[in-house]
Amino acid sequence: MAANNRRMSGKKGAQVGSGGQRRKGLEGKGPTPPAEMRKGHKKNRIATSKAKQVQRRPVPRGRGGKSSSELVVGRNPVVEALREGVPASTLYVQQFIDNDERVREALQLAAERGGINLMEAPRPELDRMTNGLNHQGLVLQVPPYEYAHPEDLASAAYDDGEDPLIVALDGVTDPRNLGAVVRSVSAFGGHGVVVPERRAAGMTAGAWKTSAGTAARTPVARATNLTRALEAYKKQGIVVVGLAADGEAEIGELAALDGPVVIVVGSEGKGLSRLVGETCDFRVRIPMPGGAESLNAGVAAGIVLYEAARRRV
Repeated sequence: MAANNRRMSGKKGAQVGSGGQRRKGLEGKGPTPPAEMRKGHKKNRIATSKAKQVQRRPVPRGRGGKSSSELVVGRNPVVEALREGVPASTLYVQQFIDNDERVREALQLAAERGGINLMEAPRPELDRMTNGLNHQGLVLQVPPYEYAHPEDLASAAYDDGEDPLIVALDGVTDPRNLGAVVRSVSAFGGHGVVVPERRAAGMTAGAWKTSAGTAARTPVARATNLTRALEAYKKQGIVVVGLAADGEAEIGELAALDGPVVIVVGSEGKGLSRLVGETCDFRVRIPMPGGAESLNAGVAAGIVLYEAARRRV
């Protein structure tokens, strides 16, 4: 009997109580991942080596006309950034990551976009890169934004035979407001946005997303000193109009919107700073019969840009 038991144990096929493991092993595992993601592949070894080298280098800080590199962290934020066309240089993927729908979509979008490096990195490397944030195995590196110079915006308008229509932001710190203003400037035929270098929102991934892709064709300039930039515009014959709740006139009464103009929008809470307000040729208000005390920068800029575009048709 013992011999019979040994012969039976040597038979091939699923054994009683196996739980269908052989059947599960035959099920598909989805599309083949890129070579950079396949362990043991030459491209995987090269990508891992590059990722380690990148982690050892400090992230450059913005100087001159460039901002610093930015990291988008987490599966949902990375997928949303790729969907919205946020510029990206590298997608870092954690080794042995749990391959869910968001990971697969991120890899597919990065491959379809082209120009985005795929790099696999161990979890400790991603932890160091993100300072311990919950990256969920996905990190997207956004390259430094190339800011224009304030004078370039006016020059480009004049080169096209048009009167400059520019929006300057004073003390606006929310990137989503900046993105909304960029979108409105693009929609109403404006020539760009000016932001201060300090204590102001910059062109981050959040601003790119809110702009709905219009940031790719609407330049944003950064001024070392906003007051001096506005004074330089005035010397070129461009009228500087500031929006203020206590403005002397309503925006619809301002004839200056017909010609070259810079519209200055302050923060929702503090409005225009003192020096910027004093530099403006006119300070005007938006009528609000509903009784609201203020509008955020994106909404206020959109209203004035519409009024300017309506007059220029």
